[in-house]
Amino acid sequence: MGLKGSLFAIIFAVLGLFSMATQAEEIKQTFNGQTVNANLVFADGKSFGDKVALLLHGTLTHNGRSNYIALQENLAKLGISTLSMNLSLGLNDRHGEYDCATPHTHKHTDALAEIGFWLNWLKQQGVKQVTLIGHSRGGNQIEWFAHEKDNAMINKVVLLAPATGEQQSAKDYQEKYGKPLAPILKKAQDLVKAGKGQEMMKDVDFIYCEKAQVTAAAFADYYTVKPQFDTPSLLKSVKKPTLVFIASEDQFVPELAARMEPLKGTKNLTIETIDGADHFFMDLANEDVAASIAKFLQ
Repeated sequence: MGLKGSLFAIIFAVLGLFSMATQAEEIKQTFNGQTVNANLVFADGKSFGDKVALLLHGTLTHNGRSNYIALQENLAKLGISTLSMNLSLGLNDRHGEYDCATPHTHKHTDALAEIGFWLNWLKQQGVKQVTLIGHSRGGNQIEWFAHEKDNAMINKVVLLAPATGEQQSAKDYQEKYGKPLAPILKKAQDLVKAGKGQEMMKDVDFIYCEKAQVTAAAFADYYTVKPQFDTPSLLKSVKKPTLVFIASEDQFVPELAARMEPLKGTKNLTIETIDGADHFFMDLANEDVAASIAKFLQ
């Protein structure tokens, strides 16, 4: 190509990314007395009159992570508009990773109401059909919502390395922190039963945070065994066409492939493995995911 040609190629590539970035808009709304935000990216020539995908991030993270930004950009290139929501996690206008030093008052199940809120917001803008997309814990929360709160707006569901019940299990807690979950969970549950769910438990290992401050209600919500925590169990009966991505090198949900194997052939369920991908589907894996989503939505 030559040096001059290479420079032009680089310039056009940068301009293309800049053009994509200029189409992104942060949306802020009020939910339960707090500001919540989401990142809206329209595909070229698209508007609220077209289909939109609602994207949800994973555990304690946010929509500004590079893998979610890349997915929005890659989907936009394929004609798919997205609204990438940030869970509030109990904080006002939350941005960035959740700081483990911040007291935890959020619950896993809070996500269901926030998904419903953004779905309704899209409806108010004139959107008729929405594809729900969730990654990791967000994948579980998206499927939980689709399973229990079915909505005529929901067209299809896409899950990227969705969480299984293993991530909330006593076994996982023991392996991660070297201590049993049972006595800590019982204390939290007892406080909730006594009407003291908002009491702060201190120096408690919680999700990915060591020696955290967490309310009894939050700890009990995340760790009390619920069948809905296990995404493969929810997928035994699928209401809407659903695509599940498995990362062949997944280090966070390594059991997913084996758990999904018995579900092959389930009505409305498509399972795809991205070879070489880790849990976050970066780089070429991200492009592969976007291409498969576009094909699935067609």
